[in-house]
Amino acid sequence: MRQSRVYTRHSLSSSGTVELEGPACHYLLRVLRLSTGGLISLFNGDGKDYLAEISEIRRQSVLVRLTGCERADNESPLKITLVQAVSRGERMDYSLQKATELGVFKIQPVISSRVEVKLDEKRAAKRLAHWQAVVISACEQSGRATVPGVNAPVTLDDWMAGDDESPKLVLDLLSATSLSSVSIAGNSVSLAVGPEGGFTPEEMEGLQSAGARAVSFGPRILRTETAGPAAIAVLQSIAGDL
Repeated sequence: MRQSRVYTRHSLSSSGTVELEGPACHYLLRVLRLSTGGLISLFNGDGKDYLAEISEIRRQSVLVRLTGCERADNESPLKITLVQAVSRGERMDYSLQKATELGVFKIQPVISSRVEVKLDEKRAAKRLAHWQAVVISACEQSGRATVPGVNAPVTLDDWMAGDDESPKLVLDLLSATSLSSVSIAGNSVSLAVGPEGGFTPEEMEGLQSAGARAVSFGPRILRTETAGPAAIAVLQSIAGDL
């Protein structure tokens, strides 16, 4: 029987005890309805799963006893950075959730001309915290013990001017080069996905001038929240991960 997995920011080892509070405590007691003796698996993003047993239920916390650890060993050989134009509400959540389940290494939200979401500093910080929570939840579900990084949103121009030295791809319906035909040198790649309506012609020109290679993904137009995860699956297949 598969054990429930819970993320914690605590330092973990193969033995000792950990006190879980807040959402983790609520999930174990109110959602899973576990009791003393219940077995769970903890992870903190270091690539390992830590086996644990509920040893004591307190008023607002749960004490668990660590009983061992094992490396998850399910990360992709290809480190994909998803450069995703910010979309509205659940669409962005879907992109991040499915990209994480598929094994994405890092996520860089970007603001381009056709992005309709307006983020001031306060809203951007709030959305970033929400996106990080979405990614952690996807790791709990998918069995990943390494949590993909989610960077703060930047403008598309700032990303293009940044220090990302990995090969860059950008989805473009009009490109004569299909994504499935691409060969990737090295173990990393960045994939840029436009917003609803896509990148503007000027942005596409700028991306290609910055070294990004335009690739097509078939004759059908995908939603922005579908395109990224679908393209990641193809790249993973090319890299031998699927």
